[in-house]
Amino acid sequence: MTLAAMAVVSATAGVASAATPDPAPVRWGACPADVTKPGLMCSTIEVPLDYRHPDGQQIDVAISLLASKTPAKRHGVLLVNQGGPGETGLEWPADLRDGPTGGAKLPQSVLDSYDIIGFDPRGVGHSTPVTCDLTQAQQVRGNIPPYARDAADVVKQSGDAKAIAQQCATSSSAWMLPYVTTANTARDLDQIREALGEPKISYDGYSYGTYLGAVYTTLFPQRSDRIILDSSLGPGGMDYDAMRLWGPGFQQRFPDFAEYAAAQPGHQLGSTPAQVTAKFNQLADLYDRHPVPGLDGAAFRLVSFSLLYNNKAFGRMVNFLVGVDPTQPPAPEQPSDAPAAPAVGNDNTISSNFYVTCGDSSWPTSLPEYQLNVAVDRALYPMFGAVGSNVGPCAYWPSKPVEPKVRITGHGPSNVLMMQNLRDPATPLAGALKTRAAFGNRARMVTVDAGGHGVYLVGPDNTCASDAVTGYLVNGQLPAHDQFCAAQPK
Repeated sequence: MTLAAMAVVSATAGVASAATPDPAPVRWGACPADVTKPGLMCSTIEVPLDYRHPDGQQIDVAISLLASKTPAKRHGVLLVNQGGPGETGLEWPADLRDGPTGGAKLPQSVLDSYDIIGFDPRGVGHSTPVTCDLTQAQQVRGNIPPYARDAADVVKQSGDAKAIAQQCATSSSAWMLPYVTTANTARDLDQIREALGEPKISYDGYSYGTYLGAVYTTLFPQRSDRIILDSSLGPGGMDYDAMRLWGPGFQQRFPDFAEYAAAQPGHQLGSTPAQVTAKFNQLADLYDRHPVPGLDGAAFRLVSFSLLYNNKAFGRMVNFLVGVDPTQPPAPEQPSDAPAAPAVGNDNTISSNFYVTCGDSSWPTSLPEYQLNVAVDRALYPMFGAVGSNVGPCAYWPSKPVEPKVRITGHGPSNVLMMQNLRDPATPLAGALKTRAAFGNRARMVTVDAGGHGVYLVGPDNTCASDAVTGYLVNGQLPAHDQFCAAQPK
């Protein structure tokens, strides 16, 4: 289904910004106790809950600072966001400095050029956090719907989705439901800019953070300096269309893993990519039909999806598949730098994700429509297609969007650099190309012959891609045209 197009809210944004009182200057101090990375200072600013009534109730937005140590080279401030929605961000500047996946680190030239600003988006972490009072089981299941094998699975999931929507509606933070949106978070970024006393901000956003950056530079084009959007959602953000792209994204990415696994010794997953793929499908079918405590077909696919995000997790994915295959003996552990297991969300992370995704967009409300889409996507993309098309809490959300969705356009300076892997399972190329088209001459896109979610500092080493981002941030030179970076030899 294609969601109805919504008009840009530039007039509303301009009126709200003009009427919003100037935030107080930032006073930096110690960070909260759970922010343990060295070299950071933190602060909190107040922003309007509802920008239509800027003098009304205020909420907190927590920010962090990784200061440039060379004021003579400082170009400005760089706001950074790792994605989500729902992810905290106070430590993200230090994560980039130290290497977010244990590999590439933010170059010294970038650290010299900017004061790097992290933030917890509204509703998240230390920024007036929201809740849906999720149970531990709901937190483990997270925000991604389960794989639906048939129409009955969609009906079953609808009951779980309704329960979560009702919990959000009756939670202690339900008063924030209409206002935890990407557009309001973008307005918060402009309040951060004002509090810092900066005429413009640069921005580096990953994944969902690309949509936040796209909305910010659409609402405030003349206050945007150098904008990096890494692994982009489509121009509608994290909506139903974006979730349905997970099906083709998974199947475009899986061959990278199958090639890796086929070349590894000491296991019986297969000696060719085709055999590895067949083994995956066999195991998925096995756990669909014969689930065991803690592992059914839906969980099997979800773990696999998370391990396709980064090539460094491929060794762990081999270990996972071998470990759940009852037909073969344990194999030697494959090397891996990936985390020991996919991260399990907490109440605030998942709740704030629902607040944003459900508050940003109008979602289908017809259960037969979800059942039809599940059947179509399961047939087209059998490995993962019946996940993103399944029903979720947004179908039963108690609060309707309070304003039209921001429409991304080409109005503004040419200052947007988009970075995109060819085979991204989470934000596939198809969505990024739509955002690229929406920006028109405002943007340039560098496409990389690589797989995984994330390019700069988090993807496979690629000097062509890294130089494009570092060069733009340091020198301000946007590429003259879209570029393609070939795969870097291993």
